[in-house]
Amino acid sequence: MQTNFNLAQLADPAMAASEKILRTCVHCGFCTATCPTYLLLGDELDSPRGRIYLIKDMLEGGKPASQEVVKHIDRCLSCLSCMTTCPSGVHYMHLVDHARAHIETTFARPAGDQFLRALLAQVLPYPNRFRLALIAAKLGAPFRGLVARLPRVGNRLAAMLDLAPAQLPGREPTNRVGRFAPQGGQAAKRVALLRGCAQSVLRPDFNAAAIRLLNRHGIEVVHAEEGCCGALTHHMGKEASSHAHAKRTIDVWDAEIAKGLDAILVTASGCGTTIKDYGFMFRDDPAYAEKAQRVSSLAKDVTEYVAQLDLAATVESDLVVAYHSACSMQHGQGIRTEPKTLLKRAGFTVKDVPEGHICCGSAGTYNILQPELAAKLRARKVANIERIRPDVIATGNIGCATQIGKGTGIPIVHTVELLDWATGGPKPAALDGVAPRLEAAE
Repeated sequence: MQTNFNLAQLADPAMAASEKILRTCVHCGFCTATCPTYLLLGDELDSPRGRIYLIKDMLEGGKPASQEVVKHIDRCLSCLSCMTTCPSGVHYMHLVDHARAHIETTFARPAGDQFLRALLAQVLPYPNRFRLALIAAKLGAPFRGLVARLPRVGNRLAAMLDLAPAQLPGREPTNRVGRFAPQGGQAAKRVALLRGCAQSVLRPDFNAAAIRLLNRHGIEVVHAEEGCCGALTHHMGKEASSHAHAKRTIDVWDAEIAKGLDAILVTASGCGTTIKDYGFMFRDDPAYAEKAQRVSSLAKDVTEYVAQLDLAATVESDLVVAYHSACSMQHGQGIRTEPKTLLKRAGFTVKDVPEGHICCGSAGTYNILQPELAAKLRARKVANIERIRPDVIATGNIGCATQIGKGTGIPIVHTVELLDWATGGPKPAALDGVAPRLEAAE
């Protein structure tokens, strides 16, 4: 793609990086075949290629974001399926991130939109605030009909109420800052495990299973005091907020690296994609470039790390598992085979989900900010999952687990929960009442 940025514009490192990405695009349109919003809406401007044109025109012309640009960029899930499909290697993720940051600083959103986005940014990354918000959502659930009728923001506030769990899980003893020693006391390796924000409230059992699994295999696990990784606000274009969260995380983990770390593990693939990108995010920051790259180089999804271990299954089960690969896992991090291979090695029957490359509609805060499109994508995903008649759904991302779980009665668990159970840990609570087929046959 030909570009016409001037030298003054290209002196800005962010603009120079986006210009390079734009020049990579060859207009082929392969991305349209796998873009969820284009499949739903059929509008060229709701495809990656169309959005690239809009972003190019906005950035190249030095223009503030227009209502038209904002509408189509807001509809983008950042699922990154287009990056998997693109034969030219267009790094759409960095381009759309830049566009969102530009929108945040140049476009005056309606008051209701500003309020909702500020609310999400001030609640979701903070576990205690988020827990209180979920309690409030439970109290507000009977008034959903009234809330939904509020002008401009009613549909999105109703979506927030719909996504809130009917029952909050109890506090998990391992959901704290601290060190978790391996069985036997002698650690072969030492890893840090992201506690996270929303996941630590909604599904603390995910990390609890990871800790048990790692401890059982001689690995010391550290929960540092890192807080939110910055992913949630990063994808909303709130660069100052996301970078502040990320810097705190980098500082805390860099201190642990100095003590000796083999890896930094993440059980939420949405967070993992952002953490692995810290090196790029802070490439021009003299105080953080080196530290950020150190953190990124050690970051791994938990299944990437566990794939290196010698797991021995102790529980016989041939439960049929539908493996839902989160977009941030398969497209964002390029992890496609490790989770399925691990589940098969553990004795489960694993089935791929038809149209597995298409997003479920979670996408961070997308299912709140774009509830109608998200609901259509969830219905499509759930129909494809139920078509293969699984006993359980496994995934590696809290957003997907929440989104899909609201559309089906099939239990949904983290991949690491099944691996923990298969190698001597407790049966996942979500599987209460679901008997392994081999046991049921006896």
